[in-house]
Amino acid sequence: MSKTVLFATAAMALFVAGAAQAADSAQAAQVPVPTGPVSEAPLDDATQKGVLIFVPDFFASLRPNTALDMVNRLPGFVLNDGAGTRGFEGAVGNVLVNNNRPASKAETGSNVLQRTPASQVERIELIRGGAPGIDMQGYGVVANVILKKGATRQSILTVNSQLFDGGRDVWGGSYQFTARDGDKSWGVTLSDGTSSSDSNGEGRSVRRDGAGNILRDEAFVNDGYGGGRSIRGNYAGPLAGGKIDATARYGVNDWQDWQALTSATSKRRTAYAEESTSGELGLTYTRPLAPRWTLETRVMHEFEQFDSEALGDAAVDGVVSPQERFGAEGDSSESILRATIRHERKPGLTFEFGGEVAYNMLDVAQAYSVGGTAVPLPSASVKVEETRGEAFLKTTWRVNPKLTLEGGVRLETSTISQSGDADQEKSFFYAKPRFQATWTPKADHQLRFRFERELGQLDFGDFAASAEFGDGTVYGGNVDLEPEQRWISELTYERRFWGEGVVSIGWRHDEIIGVIDRLPLPGGLSATGNIGDGTLDKLSLNIVVPTDKLGVKGGRFTFKNDWNETHVDDPTDHKDRPISQVRPTQANIGFSQDLMRGQVQWGVNWLPLLGQGTYDPDQTNKWRGAAYYEAFAEYKPTNTLAIRAQLNIWDDFVITRTVYADRVTRPVRYQEVRDIDPRTFVSLRVRKTF
Repeated sequence: MSKTVLFATAAMALFVAGAAQAADSAQAAQVPVPTGPVSEAPLDDATQKGVLIFVPDFFASLRPNTALDMVNRLPGFVLNDGAGTRGFEGAVGNVLVNNNRPASKAETGSNVLQRTPASQVERIELIRGGAPGIDMQGYGVVANVILKKGATRQSILTVNSQLFDGGRDVWGGSYQFTARDGDKSWGVTLSDGTSSSDSNGEGRSVRRDGAGNILRDEAFVNDGYGGGRSIRGNYAGPLAGGKIDATARYGVNDWQDWQALTSATSKRRTAYAEESTSGELGLTYTRPLAPRWTLETRVMHEFEQFDSEALGDAAVDGVVSPQERFGAEGDSSESILRATIRHERKPGLTFEFGGEVAYNMLDVAQAYSVGGTAVPLPSASVKVEETRGEAFLKTTWRVNPKLTLEGGVRLETSTISQSGDADQEKSFFYAKPRFQATWTPKADHQLRFRFERELGQLDFGDFAASAEFGDGTVYGGNVDLEPEQRWISELTYERRFWGEGVVSIGWRHDEIIGVIDRLPLPGGLSATGNIGDGTLDKLSLNIVVPTDKLGVKGGRFTFKNDWNETHVDDPTDHKDRPISQVRPTQANIGFSQDLMRGQVQWGVNWLPLLGQGTYDPDQTNKWRGAAYYEAFAEYKPTNTLAIRAQLNIWDDFVITRTVYADRVTRPVRYQEVRDIDPRTFVSLRVRKTF
């Protein structure tokens, strides 16, 4: 990360914060801070101050239909549906409903909020840095949605589509029913989901040799689309002196994509298709054991069965090359049992301890052939199993109204075994400490610090072979994969102003042990594996500026970006390079506005630059996008009807693939540049609540 970027970003944050401070000081007598819609209040009747409370009046100008609309408007809050970490801890995001997270890992906070009508929300608590009785699970900020009690029945019907200029249009919709009667609630969701890519389109692919001579000049076109049909049921209510929260889902999904390159003398085409069925079951049971003692037990099970096929065809100068085929079928599952005992030692001091056991499995059979002749691959058909146990202890202590401390440790032991083409077993033990401190020296100023050891979730698919025909690459499996470890140090400063205004600037440094990336295998193959130690440095900036004081009523200017700098030694040439698939930057600059007393919202967002690279032993593949625009308008003629349209335009998407002649000296064999004009598309959504 250059010093110029670092200093310029810090200067921008300080300038905005200073301007807000000056404006607050100059107008303190005339413009007091509102205490109705936004205030600091206890969570319940304890002394847990410092939590920002947002009541429905705060969102009146938005006229929200669902709780998701409300959470997305929280100043300075970025909804996160989960980090994909091992087990349950940290895997289900930074949203709680009535102090609890969803009953399963696949049940995201976004899904829960989307089917919760806004009329059922009593308040939203924005918990910054920690609060006794709330498990932050490593997140610096958590939104806790508190629902009203009473008897209600409500349905939400949604129809949506994505209409592509020159591509395949996709349509979908959902029906959600929820009912609540006192402490009981239940519901069902029927969904016909859609899936598509915003980077598909037409362009040219030009391949040049190391001297710059053109080897190929072809027209390029690609597309990708899919969807899924599912049914989900939810129930929550009293049981045996406690409360049970249950969810279950079953779904069928499909995806297909293809790409074609043509010239006067050649035609190349690759295609991929996958079908899968998946489901989940989640149960959470909570009950008091004694005064100030609570037990929470969770049981979760997820499963998936899949069948996929990739094909590659080519014809050059009338000569047809043998067809390449890669097929895979198998199933995977994850089961988790977790128990937590929570003890409120005194107001402001909470202890938690418990344990978790988990079982993960992938059983896959794969086959690769060229012209009908089978080609052997390392670890083509394997079964990978992991059994894991974890014990944990953590505490949250609100030392005083200005300082909150959270600390703990998790002790994990696991065994990974493989059978099939490779028979192997490994066992691991890790201690994962965590410390977090939140200091609020005065109102609207907060400093948060976190130090933690995290363990990455292994993708069991990396143990088996795979193929990317679009890049002309076949990967072998790797039986020696180990979880990636990170020692994380993070510091965040947050300044709130003008009611909805926020400036948040954060720095994070990761010491990474066993970076998971691409490594060479014998026989000219490559695989995903641990390539050595590395580092990540991240500078994060999040700015929200309400524009009422600037003369634009109902408006909000937003800026958000993470600048990432990574380092690792390449296992092929042993030179320093970035870690694969980490985006150096992706700024999002936007403006939105509420008009006509909340009946209309409109906004624009601009992503000036984004991209990332993948570093393989035989090639480097980078993509870069620029000038990505989206504009939306939403009309809410009543509190129960919302009509939204969004336009996405992206005219600059470049993929550069550099292929090397050998792995030793790595001279350039050729470089292929695909300059694609992604399709413009319009997204439409109609949502009716009744």
